[in-house]
Amino acid sequence: MSKTLFDKVWDSHVIRKINDGPDVLFIDRHLIHEVTSPVAFLGLKSRNNSVLFPEKTFATADHNTPTINQHLPVEDPLSANQLKALEQNAADWGITHWGLGHQKNGIVHVVGPENGITLPGATIVCGDSHTSTHGAFGAVAFGIGTSEVEMVLSSQCIMQPKPKKMRINVNGKLGFGVTPKDVALFMISKLSASGATGYFVEYAGDVFKNMSMEGRMTVCNLSIEMGARGGIIAPDEKTFDYIKGRLFTPKEEAWDKAMDYWKTLKTDADAVFDEEINFIAIDIEPMITYGTNPGMGTGISNYIPKAESVEGGVASYKKSLEYMGFHEGDKMIGKKVDFVFLGSCTNGRIEDFRAFASIVKGRKKADNITAWLVPGSHDVEAKIKEEGLLDIINAAGFELREPGCSACLAMNDDKVPAGKLAVSTSNRNFEGRQGPGSRTLLASPLVAAATAVTGVLTDPRTLLINN
Repeated sequence: MSKTLFDKVWDSHVIRKINDGPDVLFIDRHLIHEVTSPVAFLGLKSRNNSVLFPEKTFATADHNTPTINQHLPVEDPLSANQLKALEQNAADWGITHWGLGHQKNGIVHVVGPENGITLPGATIVCGDSHTSTHGAFGAVAFGIGTSEVEMVLSSQCIMQPKPKKMRINVNGKLGFGVTPKDVALFMISKLSASGATGYFVEYAGDVFKNMSMEGRMTVCNLSIEMGARGGIIAPDEKTFDYIKGRLFTPKEEAWDKAMDYWKTLKTDADAVFDEEINFIAIDIEPMITYGTNPGMGTGISNYIPKAESVEGGVASYKKSLEYMGFHEGDKMIGKKVDFVFLGSCTNGRIEDFRAFASIVKGRKKADNITAWLVPGSHDVEAKIKEEGLLDIINAAGFELREPGCSACLAMNDDKVPAGKLAVSTSNRNFEGRQGPGSRTLLASPLVAAATAVTGVLTDPRTLLINN
């Protein structure tokens, strides 16, 4: 029987099928952080349970960690307690832990791939919705809740209904200045923030074949923002080259054996999807959101759509624009911006900083812009310095902060003030997501860089042409 890539990975991990119910799925890799794990460990202890396979769980501190002065004690009591709980729980159960100050510390969905924890054909979960990132490697990866974190700790299994299958094909060649972030925001704008609800999405076609692994991670990361359970891309030579030799990848004979399996991980030619969607690459331009969910996006050269042309309720649409301080028919280019954020598990990797530096090189940060440039890990931070990107960034008037989730969800001090407008390379633009009353425009690192040096929302292609 022909199978999709998703079927092959999912079905091979089913321990038990429940009639008219969920599957019991074995989990290969479990990633945890300081926010959603403490209560799970408390539940574990209250039931006198233990961690079944501690070697399959990996812990890092990232969500509410400071991005400056990480060598000092964390001032916020709740954050400090959560960080201490993660450290203690990892020590109690023999779990690999990368806390503040550890060279391998960083955002959970950045350090996983960096260290070979993320592998093709694996099932991967984490108490974080953007676990879908790891699908870029041909893994079935998805976020789980705190009670499910406890379930995986104690049994290495989880009960999940099998999602439906969708394939999105994007063929052709991307235009000048168009990045993987733009591809993702374009797809979400076409499907809406709920258009893939109930599905696991496979991305296929020329655009994804030609995309780097970091670009693929950005796309899969944003799968959840169209309502999907996760996203997946078939592994290929780029995948294998990326993971080879990393800390937790198989070595020598085990590598050869793994490769024999990994090379089978692709959708069969006559496999059937529940839904199939096609897009043409040339239709995509640098994107920007204008509302309060990631589906409210448009090409940067466009105007904000009229309510009658948008699916959904007119009242909620107008409420969203009112919150943002925008109006139907507004031109996006030229809007004055207050904050720029480069980072998060969506765009906190070295390629994102290279893109940002390519535009700010030889230019200066606009006086009205407050910029937070936050690498996704210490490994990314080291590469920024090694490649001379820090010199470019500093010369342009920007500063590099220390790794962490930062302003993506504003659980630390990196909060955009009420009423201020931020261009952000993160994944969500909900009301107050980056701070109470803050307003967020989601964009690529190129758009963020162009805006940071002009002070207004700017099409990056106009600056790339002049470089």
